Amino acid sequence: MEKQKLPNSTAILILGIFSILTCCCYGVLGILLSVIALYLANKDTQLYMENKESYSNYSNIKTGKVLAYIGLILSIIYLLFVIWLFVTFGYEGMQDQELMEEKIREMFGQ
Repeated sequence: MEKQKLPNSTAILILGIFSILTCCCYGVLGILLSVIALYLANKDTQLYMENKESYSNYSNIKTGKVLAYIGLILSIIYLLFVIWLFVTFGYEGMQDQELMEEKIREMFGQ
């Protein structure tokens, strides 16, 4: 019997890679892609565990999961950073470069 590929392995890899690449889109897009990749990876992992002899590309699932976790962590960190910026400087401060530089100088005592 010829081994078949897990149905979502390529999609999981692609989503994992894009979750890292898009983590700087305020963190939201990276989180979304990571969650989708992890959901699909768990689904395919269950499928693989039910019948290990039938599938050949489980390593792609593991790699995609690692990439998705990295993307998730980076996206959460970036989202928290953006929230901190908005709380610290406000919307007006984020829009005005000079006002933001002034507030940074005040924060660091320069």
